[in-house]
Amino acid sequence: MSNDFFRFKQFSIRHDRCAMKVGTDGVLLGAWGCVEGHRILDVGTGTGLVALMAAQRNSEAEVLGIEIDREAALQAQENIAESPFCNRVCCINQDVLTFCPAQPFDAILCNPPFFTEDTSPDDKRRALARSGKSLPFALLVPKVASLLSSAGIFSVIIPHQVFTEFTALCLAEGLHLMRRLSVQTTATKPPRRVLMSFMKQNVDSKDETLILMNSDGTRSLAYEELTKEFYLSHG
Repeated sequence: MSNDFFRFKQFSIRHDRCAMKVGTDGVLLGAWGCVEGHRILDVGTGTGLVALMAAQRNSEAEVLGIEIDREAALQAQENIAESPFCNRVCCINQDVLTFCPAQPFDAILCNPPFFTEDTSPDDKRRALARSGKSLPFALLVPKVASLLSSAGIFSVIIPHQVFTEFTALCLAEGLHLMRRLSVQTTATKPPRRVLMSFMKQNVDSKDETLILMNSDGTRSLAYEELTKEFYLSHG
């Protein structure tokens, strides 16, 4: 997914001007996260990928992407304008922490920055997009809680090793875990990512595991099934 252009079944994404390119994390979140309701927010939309996936999955929703990086926001706007969902999706260039909409959202999606190593990438924009310091979980979670409707659902993808920390932050803000999907690259490797959905009602959570690749390097049947409405080809 390193080329400047990536084509999905119903839309295409250009990402040559975005610090963070189209990647598996975004595709997983866009395919798995909750997109129910009429108002959907994609926090840190980047290329606009997750916002467009949400619009494809929910034909009744209005989707807003918010992006702090100006060049990424401009490219997301262009990707949206060229999509079949341009009448229902838009992107604004703003810091989500200063965002104060008139109405809450029914679903919020976020593929947050979580690059935490001391040595950041050379590209400063990529470093900002990837660094957890640019949008710390401790600031993200309270903001999401304030933007979410009473029956809304917040979906996120993060490194598996910070699952406990992130869940505790959400609980402190009245957000209860309802779904968790641990993601393993192969069956023999430990989980690297975890997808989670939270809501303000306390419900029994559902835990599942997704293995992305077979031993021969091809996509697993479960991964194919999850992404079949988006990827042009499989295998």
